[in-house]
Amino acid sequence: GAWIRKSSCRLPCSRHTAAPRPVSALVLAQVLGRVGMVSDMTQLVVTQIRSAIGAKPKQRGTLRALGLGRIGRSNTLPDRGEIRGMIARVPHLVRVEEQAEEVE
Repeated sequence: GAWIRKSSCRLPCSRHTAAPRPVSALVLAQVLGRVGMVSDMTQLVVTQIRSAIGAKPKQRGTLRALGLGRIGRSNTLPDRGEIRGMIARVPHLVRVEEQAEEVE
């Protein structure tokens, strides 16, 4: 049969039974305020400028998640950390422009 590695701790230890740490209201307000501020003010226009042929499959998936798939195709996305992180994975395939959101 297959060899199965046993856990190093036989009894429930503090590592597995620890309760989640409470987050202070100040930290929560800072995080929520910063996220809201960034997403409300600007949008990112992401344009694919190079082919995904020859790119790694994970990079192709990132392009699809950004709403791209062909050279010259653009997509307008909110300026958030997760979007910036995806763009950071494929900077050689895309061009990014910041666009101030029009207030109506």
